[in-house]
Amino acid sequence: MITRPQYFKTLTGKKIQLPIFFPDATRAVLKTLDSTDIENTQTLGILVNTFHLFQDPGHDVIKLFKGVRNFMNWDGGVISDSGGFQVMSLAKTMGGNKAVTNIGVTFKLDGKKILFTPEMSIKLQLELKSDMVVVLDDFTDPKSTYEEAKVSVERTLKWARECRQIFDKIVKEKKLTPDKTPYLLGIVQGGKYLDLRKYCTEELVKIGFDGLGYGGWPIKADGTFDYEVAQTIANFTPKNYFLYALGIGKPHEIEALVKMGWNIFDCVLPTRDARHKRLYVYSQNDKGYEYYTPDKSVHYRDSRPVSDHCDCLLCQKYSRSYLAHLFRIKEITALRLATIHNLRFYSQLMENLRTTYSEL
Repeated sequence: MITRPQYFKTLTGKKIQLPIFFPDATRAVLKTLDSTDIENTQTLGILVNTFHLFQDPGHDVIKLFKGVRNFMNWDGGVISDSGGFQVMSLAKTMGGNKAVTNIGVTFKLDGKKILFTPEMSIKLQLELKSDMVVVLDDFTDPKSTYEEAKVSVERTLKWARECRQIFDKIVKEKKLTPDKTPYLLGIVQGGKYLDLRKYCTEELVKIGFDGLGYGGWPIKADGTFDYEVAQTIANFTPKNYFLYALGIGKPHEIEALVKMGWNIFDCVLPTRDARHKRLYVYSQNDKGYEYYTPDKSVHYRDSRPVSDHCDCLLCQKYSRSYLAHLFRIKEITALRLATIHNLRFYSQLMENLRTTYSEL
C-alpha cells in the first residue's frame, strides 16, 4: 500500500487519524440529526456545500458566526466543496454548455443571472473556515468525447491556477499562520480517458496542492466502479498528498481505494440509504456487508437488535420490531435512528480500516 499522510489536522487543533469518511451535511445539517447525534456516532468530520450555504443562510450569516463550525455548533473536521457541481448542473440545465466559459459559470438564481467564478468559490469557502478548501473544477461529463474531455481538463487546470493564486493572496493578506491555514485540494478531471487523468494529475502537482481529488463520475458504462482511474491518479500523485475520493461511499469501494492509498471519502449514501430503509450490517459475503430492511414482515416480532456488532443508540436500546413499527407509522424517529446506525457503521468501518492498513 502507498504511504500517504496519516493525519488530517483541523483549524481548531484536532488531529484526525486517516483514512476518514465525511458524511454530507450539505446545508450544515445531516437530515434528522443534530450535531450532538453526529458526534455520538463517533463521526469525526463532515462535508458542507458552499453553493447551498451561499444561498441560505447566506455568507453574511456565516461571517457573523465566524464560520460554519460555530454556526452549527460542531467541533469536528469540516471540508467544504467548491459548489461547482451544483452551479454547473443548474447552469447547464438552463443555459446549456454556453453557460460555462473559462471565466466561470453563469446561472440563474431567483430570476437573476449570477457569474460564479474560481475567486468567488475560494472566498466563500474561506469564510466558512473549513479545514479543507476545494478548487472550482469543470466536471467532465461521462458521455464526453475525448476532445470534450480535454476541454474540461484544460478549464479545470486554468481554474485551479486561479484558485491557488487567490487562496495564497487571501492567506497572505489575512496573515494566516500555517496552523490557521486550511488545506487546498485540486481536482482531477478527464473522465474515462486515462492519459487525460495522468496529464491532469501531473499538471495539478506542478501548481502545488495539499492533496488531489477524484473528480467526475466514478462508475463505468457497465455499472462497475472505475478502479483504473483511481489507480492512475494515485500512481502520479506525490506520497505526501492527501487522496480524496469525492462522492465515493460504498464500503467495499472505500476499502479497495484505501489499499491504493486513498484516505479521505465523502458520500450521501449512508444517510440517504437510512431514510430509504436500508441499514448496513456486517456479513460474510464478498462485500463484507449487506442491507437490513426493517419493514419486512419477518421483522415485525423480532426482539433482536439490528446488529449484534454495533454499539449505536438504535442497536443498544431498541429492537428490530420497534424500528419496523416506527417505519410503519411513518414516525420521523425511525429516520433518526436508522441514520445514527448507518453513520456508526461507517465510523466503525473506518476504525477497522485504520487498524488494518496503518503503518507498522
